[in-house]
Amino acid sequence: MLFNSIQFLIFFPVVTTLYFALPQRFRWVLLLVASCYFYMAFIPVYILILLFTILIDYFAGILIEQSVGKRRKQLLAVSIVANVGVLAVFKYYNFFIGDINAVLGLTGASQLSYWNLILPIGLSFHTFQAMSYTIEVYRGNYPAERHLGYYALYVLYYPQLVAGPIERPQNVIHQFKTKHEFDYQRVVDGLKLMAYGFFKKIVIADNLAAYVDSYYAGIHTGAGLEINSLVAVALFPIQIYCDFSGYSDIALGASRVMGIELMKNFNFPLFSHSVTEYWRRWHLSLSTWFRDYLYFSLGGNKKHRYRNVMIVFLTSGLWHGANWTYVIWGAIHGCFQILEDLLNLRQNKGFIPFLGTTIVISLAFIFFRSTDLSMAFQVFANMVSPHFDWHNPLLSKKIMLVTALFLAGEYWLSQRDYLPALNGLRKPLRYGLYYALILAVIFLGRFGTGNQFIYFQF
Repeated sequence: MLFNSIQFLIFFPVVTTLYFALPQRFRWVLLLVASCYFYMAFIPVYILILLFTILIDYFAGILIEQSVGKRRKQLLAVSIVANVGVLAVFKYYNFFIGDINAVLGLTGASQLSYWNLILPIGLSFHTFQAMSYTIEVYRGNYPAERHLGYYALYVLYYPQLVAGPIERPQNVIHQFKTKHEFDYQRVVDGLKLMAYGFFKKIVIADNLAAYVDSYYAGIHTGAGLEINSLVAVALFPIQIYCDFSGYSDIALGASRVMGIELMKNFNFPLFSHSVTEYWRRWHLSLSTWFRDYLYFSLGGNKKHRYRNVMIVFLTSGLWHGANWTYVIWGAIHGCFQILEDLLNLRQNKGFIPFLGTTIVISLAFIFFRSTDLSMAFQVFANMVSPHFDWHNPLLSKKIMLVTALFLAGEYWLSQRDYLPALNGLRKPLRYGLYYALILAVIFLGRFGTGNQFIYFQF
């Protein structure tokens, strides 16, 4: 189920109303059933994949806690292999088969067959969340959950099920067990966060997507040349930020309404002054996941630091998709983090570091957005002699003005805490902003079933 759908606009108030109406002991049942329904709105049979890994990890957690010595590590390995195995089959099998077939083609050997599989939506997200649980139990940071329903809800919780944030068990499971009374201010704050997320997605991201997507769709045919390539490249980082952080705002807001706090996933990354700072602000639940479970396991800063950085970012690239374009995107970010450390550029502030970081991020995103390497290289070629068409109907002056105002507002918010700052405004200005936000969504928003969130594909 998409957040930006009529179905969700019915689903959310119904589930939330029932949540507060039910006694505490039944609320986990409601949320679990609602979450299953939410996920099954995509491809119903794929719920079985989640149930398979849930059962394995549930029992693995209990057995890990009860075991000693090597057996604990063996049980953890079983859990990780099961999770990564499912991810590898659905997301990476055809990718690696393609490379293997390329080698076999050189030798004249028979080709391996591809599997006609549809990637389960959000598979990478709930796989990593499930792995967090067994790793935390193994490390002794969290006791194994004996209640199967609460553990299943930890994996299936609908606000963050398909695109994060990737949570840790110690942050959310105890919240499912706590009774949350209806709190007017908390509910209002949650709805404000949701409204801002809808604005980011429907008004900013989807309008910019119409321009950017048209450019990339016409790369190989030449149709995209009527669109300014420099503008398309510059707008994509804003589009993907508004798309992904918009989802996160809706998820955090919907959960906050019920009293369950999820971790913050973005901290205004568009205003970073280095690539290192960008990753301290962008997709925090994923970057901290790789830091805690991969980087530190490899030795962290203690030994082979730069090797560890590259492994993390190459893995992060591959996590995003089964394509060499993502691997190159990850490699660029890893290389610049190492370069910034060697040249002591991490702490630099000012316009020049900001501009340089923005350019690097935008150019790296060309690989992220391109469907293959030839498309990426064609985009770079187009940028040498960009075609300037400022009157393209896909990007009106009205949308550009709204985007500029949005970025100015984001910068203002980046200097302070979002909700307290908003609530602290004078009442006329505060309500003026609310009405402006609502009117922008109604009159400038792009509605339709095709406007799926970008990170759903991961």
